[in-house]
Parts: sequence; C-alpha cells; structure tokens
Amino acid sequence: MDEVEVVVAHSERATLRVGDVFLKVDADQARIDVEVEAMALAPVPTPEVLWRRPPVLAIAALPGTTLGRLGGPSTGAPAEWAAAGAAIRTLHDAPLPPWRGRAGRSITALAAELDDECETLVTNGILPADLVARNRRVSEAALRPWTPAFTHGDLQIAHLFVDGGEVTGIIDWSEAGQGDALYDLATFTLGHGEHLDDVIAGYGTAVDLDVIHAWWSLRSLLAVRWLIEHGFDPFAPGCEVDVLRSLM
Repeated sequence: MDEVEVVVAHSERATLRVGDVFLKVDADQARIDVEVEAMALAPVPTPEVLWRRPPVLAIAALPGTTLGRLGGPSTGAPAEWAAAGAAIRTLHDAPLPPWRGRAGRSITALAAELDDECETLVTNGILPADLVARNRRVSEAALRPWTPAFTHGDLQIAHLFVDGGEVTGIIDWSEAGQGDALYDLATFTLGHGEHLDDVIAGYGTAVDLDVIHAWWSLRSLLAVRWLIEHGFDPFAPGCEVDVLRSLM
C-alpha cells in the first residue's frame, strides 16, 4: 500500500481507503453507534469491524464489486441483480431494530420537508418549476402508511457488493433502522430502473411500482440542493436531475 484513497469526503463525514482497510471519520458519534449496532444485527453479510477509536471506525474491505454507481454504467447479470433483491428481502424480514432509521421518517414531517425543499428549489432557480411540481405530485404516492421493516436507509447501488453471483456484503449502515421497505428498493435502483424487474424477482414478492417511482422523485428532490452545497453534481448525466426528468 503506497497511497490513501479518498472514497467520499464532505463537511459531515469522510471515508478513506488505506490498502484493504476503510477508515470512516464522522463527527456525529450517534451515526457510528447506529452503524456498528446495525451491522451486528443485520442477517446479511457486512464488513468486519477492525477497531473503533472515535471519531474513526475501521472496517475491512469486502470481496467482489458493486453493480455500478449512480451516474455511471451498471454491470452484472440479471441473476446478480436478483441476488441483491434476495439479500434485501432477507434484511427486511429480520427482527426489527429498536430505533427508527432514515427510511422511517414520519409522513407528516417528510411532507413538510418536501414542500419546503420544493419551494426553495424553485425560488432559488435551482430547478424549473414544472419539473419540481410534476415530481412533487409523483412523490405523493410514497407518503402513505407502511409496515415497519429492518431497513438499510441508504442502500445506494455502490453500497452492495457481489462476487460470483452472490452478495458478499453491504456497507454504510449509519441510516439503518425501522422504515419503509420500498425506500430501500427505490434507493438501490435509483438511476438504474432497467434492473428493477430483476431486483423484484429476487425480492420474491410484488411491490407497488408507483411507490418506487414516488421514492425516486422524493429522494431526488430532497438531495439536489444538499449535493450542490457539499460539492457534488446532481446535474451529471444519469444522476438525480436526470431521474427527475425521466419521471416527467
């Protein structure tokens, strides 16, 4: 090992790779507490925790590769996407953790946050009014009662690893907790909707596609300004703004 790779870095947290070790630096110790406990409870492969010295958590690298990334090409055979769906279902069927996660925010609070964010996006000229209005209507389907499941809460495509057709691990559990199972499925397929059928086949039960589409809209609307403010580009091809446009 002769270099340190910055995996992600912004004002809230950073992740570095040093050889086969990932170092997560987070000023919010509550997030690290959730991550460690969630990995211990989750009935799916997770990284080995090597050591913890606040504010740093060291975990081992996982074997295999991801199925792609948001804004980039997707990889993997349909069977690998189905394997991801089966692993997600295993997580959702597990006994509930005793806390709510990001996927478990209250409908009332989420609707209020969404309305405020939509107003800001339009008022500040970040996104066109018609794009925001259309996706706000689409997102309404997500604002409904749901049965709590053990959710990851930030199940981006880059957080799940596969090797030889099997899931070898899921990383980044700081948003885990009780929540809406369809939030995880929508997050995993965000920007890669062409693989949704394969994921659902592995998941093993029918899902409400209108709710999946709603979570695509809702998550993207809430993310755009945050991403800009933290040095990311939601306007890049295939990213959040393209997702919003695809739902027009």
